[in-house]
Amino acid sequence: MGMLSRLEVKRKKLVRRKNKVDKTFYNGVVSRYKYPVLTHEHIPISWRFDLDPKTNPYEIERLGINAVFNSGAIYFKGEFYLVPRIEGTDRKSFFALAKSKSGIDKFEMIEPIIFDRIGDETNLYDMRLTEHEDGYIYGIFCSESINPEKRELMDAVAKAGIVRTKDLKTWERLPNLETKSPQQRNVILHPEFVNGKYLLYTRPQDGFIDVGGAGGISAGFLDSMEKPVIDEEILIDRRIYHTIYETKNGGGCVPIKTRFGFIHIAHGVRNTAAGLRYVLYAFMTDLNDPLKVTYKPSGYFMAPQNEERVGDVSNVLFANGAILKDDLIYLYYASSDTRLHVATIPIERMLDYLINNPKEAFNTYDSTKQRIELIKRNKKGE
Repeated sequence: MGMLSRLEVKRKKLVRRKNKVDKTFYNGVVSRYKYPVLTHEHIPISWRFDLDPKTNPYEIERLGINAVFNSGAIYFKGEFYLVPRIEGTDRKSFFALAKSKSGIDKFEMIEPIIFDRIGDETNLYDMRLTEHEDGYIYGIFCSESINPEKRELMDAVAKAGIVRTKDLKTWERLPNLETKSPQQRNVILHPEFVNGKYLLYTRPQDGFIDVGGAGGISAGFLDSMEKPVIDEEILIDRRIYHTIYETKNGGGCVPIKTRFGFIHIAHGVRNTAAGLRYVLYAFMTDLNDPLKVTYKPSGYFMAPQNEERVGDVSNVLFANGAILKDDLIYLYYASSDTRLHVATIPIERMLDYLINNPKEAFNTYDSTKQRIELIKRNKKGE
């Protein structure tokens, strides 16, 4: 058996491996799983190697894979589908389709996704998938290009690219989103019309990396996805000093509709002596007014732990895909820009967490009072 055959046997064994709950973690809300659902080792050998011994006699990897992470997610025709960001060793990212029956393991890569290019786009990544009530599945992603005004190597422009499909096979490219903000990241399409318009959650920023004076997660309305122009962005979840979302925050997954409101799973970033730290937090918006935040517990509900903290960009959790199926949220989150995981959350537990956990106190004194009050209540019950 040649080396490539051995690698394929190893890959198939990895794909077929059954996942199981990680019992070392408990917070009453989230169940983490022991194994990542997708890594660079899950990528088919034929996507990396030339399998013809005549043109590749030394079995050299021709197109390497560095990482598989930040993934959109959707339940479609009885199966769980992911569209992860796959980064080659050339630093270019591409999208591909993967599917699973269970949603927690045995994800098999199907094929890369390709669609029309706009302008001088260099890199595409982090697609959110929204099954909209207009009948289309939309994918909104980050479209990165070098700054056309400066043309400097370290100066790029991030925009929101848009595609749509009805079968996850043929993807129609639409124009990039236009806003008054210099740059856009983490744009998400709301799954329903709001007063007859498309609602998009945005994250305006002044620079490619730094948000500058931008305030946080915002929202805007469109009349048409074919001519996507937002005239006004309305701030709905702002950055605040000395919180987990002090440096920047951005939307994560497509909002999940419940009887109490829409669940948003977002990411918050703060700066530390060791660099930026990304965590996941959640909030809820009103059913009739999706721009109104109704519940927002303090702190994060998931942060990097153990091996999740290590990778290409360490100390990072990021999520841009979640599926609600049979009252269970399947949350697909990436760790340290390297690998993709799954966590499951019973919807009733998530609602309890959002509605009943204490709000952010914003200072040590009030935060300590919250904890003292909890201790006192517990003592009364002894």
